[in-house]
Amino acid sequence: MRLSSHAIILSVRAHGEHDAIVRALTPGDGVRPGYVRGGRSRRLRPVLLPGNLIAAEFRARTEDQLAHLTAELIRSRAPMLGEPLAAAAIEWATVLTATALPEAQPYPGLYAGLSGLLDALEAAPSARGWGAALVRYEYLLLGELGFGLDLTECAATGGTHDLVFVSPRSGRAVSRAGAGEYRERLFPLPPFLAEGGVASGWDEIVAGLRITGHFLARDVLIDRRADLLASRGRLLDRLQRLTSPPSAPSGVM
Repeated sequence: MRLSSHAIILSVRAHGEHDAIVRALTPGDGVRPGYVRGGRSRRLRPVLLPGNLIAAEFRARTEDQLAHLTAELIRSRAPMLGEPLAAAAIEWATVLTATALPEAQPYPGLYAGLSGLLDALEAAPSARGWGAALVRYEYLLLGELGFGLDLTECAATGGTHDLVFVSPRSGRAVSRAGAGEYRERLFPLPPFLAEGGVASGWDEIVAGLRITGHFLARDVLIDRRADLLASRGRLLDRLQRLTSPPSAPSGVM
């Protein structure tokens, strides 16, 4: 087996003193693991960072054998790792992708979505610019794995207008009129997730992350919640702190 492709690094695990096992997402062949000789060396450590785009070559005698991987850096996301919020977003998005996707199954839409999220992280001056892209990536991943949400019509009335909630049970939209006495049990639906466009503020981004996080934990990460969702929880905590008004200085009413 020989595969040459661009790839986004998802995870890097030490193997012995000097080598590494890398999992990377390719556009046409999905998630691929590879053994990198000298992957922990000073030369390769800056190349083998989650989020980096590489020119990858996987070589193995058979499809069942762990391939040897050679990697050349195309685009580094290392500068973003110095920003706590951006680093937390990269950590979560790459860990989620590495864990949720089966190996060697093509997901070109998710490759494009993850690339777009990483581009948004690079381009945006603050998390306000990429938060919605993270929500959309999680939403896309749910759909690609067969757990897509239906935000096109109200689950109760069948109407398509004034869709302002999401049912945590069915993953379907609910209109204001259709919510009735159950509205307190429903997730608020941020307009950007249902209609497209740009999130109007932090509250919308956090609301979107609550929706996608609920369905990821319930349907995708079932037996792996504690470890994996810890990194997402750290990211959400940081975002929520940005939405909270600053406390008044001591002695000031």
